[in-house]
Amino acid sequence: MLKAVIFDDEHIVLQGLQQIIEWERYGIELVGTAEDGLAALQLVRKCKPDIIFTDIRMPGMDGLQLIEIVAAEAPWTMFIVFSGFNEFEYVRRAIGLGVVDYLEKPVTIAKIEESLGRTITKIGKEQAFSEMKTKLDESREKLLEKSTLDLLLAGGQVEQEWKDTFGEEWANVVAVTVLAFPDKQIPLTEHSSYCIVPVANGNQQLAVVLHRDTSSNALDEELISISGLITGTFGSGRTYKSINDASRSYREALRALRYGQFLEQSGWVRIVDVEGRDEQLPLDLSSQEETVIVSLRMGDRDWLCQTIDDLKVWTEGQKLTPERVEQELVKLMYLGLEVAKEMGCSPSDLADIHPLELQHLNTRDNMFLWLRAKLELLLSWANGARRTPRHPAVEKVLMYMNEHYGEDLSLQDLAQYVGLNPTYFSLLFKEQMEISYIKYLTGIRIERAKAMLKEGYRVNEVSEKVGYLNYRHFTEILKKMVGTTPGQYRDAHHTKK
Repeated sequence: MLKAVIFDDEHIVLQGLQQIIEWERYGIELVGTAEDGLAALQLVRKCKPDIIFTDIRMPGMDGLQLIEIVAAEAPWTMFIVFSGFNEFEYVRRAIGLGVVDYLEKPVTIAKIEESLGRTITKIGKEQAFSEMKTKLDESREKLLEKSTLDLLLAGGQVEQEWKDTFGEEWANVVAVTVLAFPDKQIPLTEHSSYCIVPVANGNQQLAVVLHRDTSSNALDEELISISGLITGTFGSGRTYKSINDASRSYREALRALRYGQFLEQSGWVRIVDVEGRDEQLPLDLSSQEETVIVSLRMGDRDWLCQTIDDLKVWTEGQKLTPERVEQELVKLMYLGLEVAKEMGCSPSDLADIHPLELQHLNTRDNMFLWLRAKLELLLSWANGARRTPRHPAVEKVLMYMNEHYGEDLSLQDLAQYVGLNPTYFSLLFKEQMEISYIKYLTGIRIERAKAMLKEGYRVNEVSEKVGYLNYRHFTEILKKMVGTTPGQYRDAHHTKK
């Protein structure tokens, strides 16, 4: 229901209009009256009426002064003035102030009702226009948001479509910067030097800043101010002169946001704060790699978890980017997968391991929890594999060592023979044979040497045949294992034919 007030210094006029007019019939509630301009202004500010009936001449403040003040404070208000005979100059000024109607005194019911009809019709049209304009503005905002999102995702391919949606003012845009927020957008104050288009892409909350003047520091000052007021983080890409580069700024903003979340920072993170982190010296993971292999092969969960915790602490100290940490964790994950495959896990067993899942994790804790969960899953498979028969690769190497014990057999040679990583092969062999490969090879060689010595072969000849080119080294090993030198052993056990 519309609200109306009546102002007139004649009490009888106020009384008559209140009682004679059927206000409710027009959907109007009469919320108050006043007999002077000052009281009238107070009533307007209190009740915020839609329609004001006012006399031009009133004590304290005349009707025109009242209209000027109220029109500035509430421009949607409709004014109907009462005027006396020969007050044409006042009427002219009233019309200049945008008065809807004026009624010459004496005011009659018919005049009032006719004026009310015109005023209500005007209000209806203006409300309809306002609603239509609101809908059009909302529709344009949605279209602009969609078009801007397309610009961020597709770049120059949709530049013209974006310009058509944005309108002729795109010609005033001289640069673009994209901001990325973690969950909800932080309200930014627009400035004459830039405007802002809010955009949502799934859970991503973005703000595309369209600069009209890049020499202004207004945006930086706004972002610095916001940084001191929030507990979360937000990222920004570079500012580019070409609207085509909005997609680049978008990717940079997401990267800056992820870095801020990863380090659990608060406030504004620029892309320049992130870049340069990837150029650090490569992370030497050899010790971690070896520990992962050992712990998986031995089924040692505590050792595995301690390795992961140590690596996490190291990355915190180095302030590595999430992308760099992601690379190293994927490297460890693939190493674990290779261990599982070598132990007999089939591709179907490994179906739940998806290293690409790391790309969707933004915090260090979540990334390392993911790694721990996956490696512990591999650990359970490893423990099951340890209870299976001897690994085919070990069987193959045993046969090879028995045939080629007299050759120079290094760990790398044997691992290459069965197509395994040397470190992994060494651990696999020791676990299944409960002895290192070199001790097993030494055992074969000494047994063959003892047989040859019993047959009367010369010591130098035996040493070479079993793979020891250094006679002194062969002598030391045989004496350590048998208790005598090769010559003493031959003399004691050789049976002459």
